[in-house]
Amino acid sequence: MLGSPEEEVLSKACEALYKFAVKVGEENKLTLLDLGALEPLFRLVTHEDPIVRRNATMVVGIMASHNDVKKSLRQLDVTSAFIARLAPEEDVVIHEFASLCLDHLSVEYNSKVQIFEQGGLEPLIKLLSSPDPDVKKNCVECIYNMVQDFQSRAAVRELNVIPPLLELLKSDYPIIQLLALKTLGTITIDRETRVMLRENQGLDHLFKILETKEFNDLHVEALGVVANSLEDVDTMQLIQETGGLRKLLAFTEVSTLTDFQKNAAKAIAKAAYDQENRKILHEEEVEKCLVTLLGTDNDGTKIAAAQAISAMCENSSSKQTFGTLGIPQLVQLLSSDNEDIKEAVATALVNLTTAHPNNASAVAEADGIEPLIGVLSAKRDGAIASAATVLTNMATQEPLRVSIQSHGIMTAIVEPLHSTNSIVQSRAALTVAAMGCDAEARAELRNSGGLEPLVKLLHSRHDEVRRNACWAVMVCASDELTAAEMTRLGALDVLEEINLSFGRKNNFSEAALERILDHNLPQKYSQTGHLSSNNIITDGFYDYGQVKPGVKLLSLEELSAEELNDHRAIILVNAKSSEPEPMPAVSVASEEKPQEQTGNKLVVSSATVRKSSKERASSADDKPDSPGRTSVNKSGGREKGSRKGKGKKEEEKLKEEEEPAMPKIVEEVPEKILWLPPFDPILQDYITEVSKTILPLPTTKEQVKALAQFVADKMGGPIERDRLHEFSWELHLSEIEYEIKCNVVPIGKINKGTFYHRALLFKVLADRIGIRCSLNRGEYTRAWNQVKLVDDSPLGIPGLLLPPQVYIVDLMYQPGELMKEGSTESDHYRLL
Repeated sequence: MLGSPEEEVLSKACEALYKFAVKVGEENKLTLLDLGALEPLFRLVTHEDPIVRRNATMVVGIMASHNDVKKSLRQLDVTSAFIARLAPEEDVVIHEFASLCLDHLSVEYNSKVQIFEQGGLEPLIKLLSSPDPDVKKNCVECIYNMVQDFQSRAAVRELNVIPPLLELLKSDYPIIQLLALKTLGTITIDRETRVMLRENQGLDHLFKILETKEFNDLHVEALGVVANSLEDVDTMQLIQETGGLRKLLAFTEVSTLTDFQKNAAKAIAKAAYDQENRKILHEEEVEKCLVTLLGTDNDGTKIAAAQAISAMCENSSSKQTFGTLGIPQLVQLLSSDNEDIKEAVATALVNLTTAHPNNASAVAEADGIEPLIGVLSAKRDGAIASAATVLTNMATQEPLRVSIQSHGIMTAIVEPLHSTNSIVQSRAALTVAAMGCDAEARAELRNSGGLEPLVKLLHSRHDEVRRNACWAVMVCASDELTAAEMTRLGALDVLEEINLSFGRKNNFSEAALERILDHNLPQKYSQTGHLSSNNIITDGFYDYGQVKPGVKLLSLEELSAEELNDHRAIILVNAKSSEPEPMPAVSVASEEKPQEQTGNKLVVSSATVRKSSKERASSADDKPDSPGRTSVNKSGGREKGSRKGKGKKEEEKLKEEEEPAMPKIVEEVPEKILWLPPFDPILQDYITEVSKTILPLPTTKEQVKALAQFVADKMGGPIERDRLHEFSWELHLSEIEYEIKCNVVPIGKINKGTFYHRALLFKVLADRIGIRCSLNRGEYTRAWNQVKLVDDSPLGIPGLLLPPQVYIVDLMYQPGELMKEGSTESDHYRLL
């Protein structure tokens, strides 16, 4: 029948098909499609007879809601035909169903493009003024679908879509009002469209909706349009001047619509990204509104309010106000079970406490330390990173830092240090840097296993993570135990590697390496050739000679175990006796064995020494008159010889007396051998002598000169510059090495020393008597000491203090002479 030449037959057939298709359900539409009715029906849409055209358009418009039908319509390229049906001369029913068909098609992107390219927007916008509400509804919904694409948004703005949309807000049909608001909410994303809305008094229409309780179902969408408009300072000022902003905030506080409150908070957050808007919002006391929203029962509203607070914190006055009003509520929300709330609240606290000590104190006063530390174990990386940052901000104040440490922050921060998130790693390392300035905190981090993940962060490819990790390592290396542990974990090697790379090194990596080397002075001196006046040389120091960066020194024990070779002698500083305290429970043979034969290895551990000392004291109290113990300790050989003249019974009696002590001796024989460096008694005598003769001198300058002369005397005396090549110190060192059968030479044994021997001895002795000096290594065996001295006031002016001058001490040519740094004399001394 659809192929009949009679118009009445066609009309009746289309009418019947419409009645069939409009029935409830989608089956009939699919049936018509399967029967092949769609293509002849589409041909009738352009029929000359208006009734046939109307009825065919009705059928196709109804069928277009089915997905399979829409697919077939796209293949038939129907958009231009239906756009033509929107012409003003067409019947209103045709307008209704043609716009309905376009509405269904506009859901799909390709159809949107076709409608746009074929000029469909203009007739759709014109029909927004149609007297038929169905036409309005279909057209505005189609336009809403179209403006999801930015090209269509620009096009509708050029076609002046704002006035007809605002008229639709006055419609008696809520669905039309809702679709108009949703369309306005989408197109006002563009600033130019917001300007048009303001010029057409669109805000008045929106606020009328917000003020009308009967339009509760439209409030959320109306607020969305207002939220977009608030991004513009001009609009914000206009709303403030008309009192609309104050009304909006007041309505938000008391609204029972959770979505409205949530969207209002989002609108404030969006508007607060502009500096002028933040100022206006603060003048309208937006802080009070946001704090109120924190107390609602809706999680989404709480999150949005916290995000708005974060944005408003860019305004210093708002930041101060929130510190008074909002911090207690934010701290309470840190204990929420909702991870999103934790993250939003922690971020807000970051912005509140950054560069604001009062707010940081307010967090502590609100008992926020414990929940913040609890958030460090949260599931969201953002929450963990923010909590760590808040704690870091608080740690700038010593009382707060101490309080945070008392809550076990260093134990809690270990888990974030293990995180795979680079932001968490960076913030956690920064927290360690802020907290690690106290010895107790470093000990806690060390004992809780936090140093290992911290050292691993030095390998990070992220610049910020690596920088903060270097910072933390620098801070934690303030004490010897922590520095030694980090060195064992490889921190020294990694830092050396970082500092060799121009792209990876930073100021903190250099400082961290310096700090760790300060607790490993042999490595530092060999690697850098410099020891500052703050680097105090202690017993056990050795000068291996210059090495390249990245080369790790062998330990003194390993060097001492090497066979004698022709390498440069290793100079040892050790004035500490390696002899342990006398112990009652050791074998006679071990005590009588000379030190040279044991290779400086003592069969005793430090723990055993302490234990034996206590046992000796207790034994002395229990048995003050114990000749048997005395004879065993002091003269075992003599006692053994005296037994030859005694009888058999007496010998058996003595054996019985000795037998009970045997198990005790066996128990105390250590399994591990503790190596101690060889004792240098000559150096000990030097220290004793300079302490008696040089330390009492009244001025530092006199002490420096006297010490220089003392060192020169002990190292071969002054040498004429022209006869330096005749000073055979190398042969002397070789003789000492051959004598002791070792490459490690105690500095006290050296009687002929050149520049680097004398400079080292001067530094050692100066450190012992409190003279601040540095030690510097040059080339070709050169080394020198620098001291800072204050010259006498010129013309004897009392109270005039001159800045200290740096001098180089002559230990070779004219011992005791002080040469100003940079002078010709000092350059000749330092350089070959």
